Amino acid sequence: MTDVMLVGHCGPDAIMLKTVVQRALPEASVELVNDQAALDAALAGEVVLLVNRELDGAFHAGTGGIDLVRHLAQLDSPPPMLLVSNFEEAQSEAQAAGAMPGFGKSNLYDEDTTQRLKDAASRYE
Repeated sequence: MTDVMLVGHCGPDAIMLKTVVQRALPEASVELVNDQAALDAALAGEVVLLVNRELDGAFHAGTGGIDLVRHLAQLDSPPPMLLVSNFEEAQSEAQAAGAMPGFGKSNLYDEDTTQRLKDAASRYE
């Protein structure tokens, strides 16, 4: 079973995202990760990361979501990562940095979002 980590999201956004993830991936556990230590621990398992463009929490100083994607993409086995942002430029930059196609909060309930979550989780099958 794949775990989905909501990386750098505030509480209200995390609630919305958890609902969307559970609809797309009913068997997945969903956790909020708002500090570097929790993220490092999560990376030991089969996880999908939903990374906020503007990180909320205690991550490396000066690190935004795209910077985090770029850093994690350099791991030997980087996890599937999707940026959560409505900005197309940020989505393009995240994909160039190593993320899979992500989605914005305005698209949470679109079929494309559901499929992107399923595609990310299927990387562990």
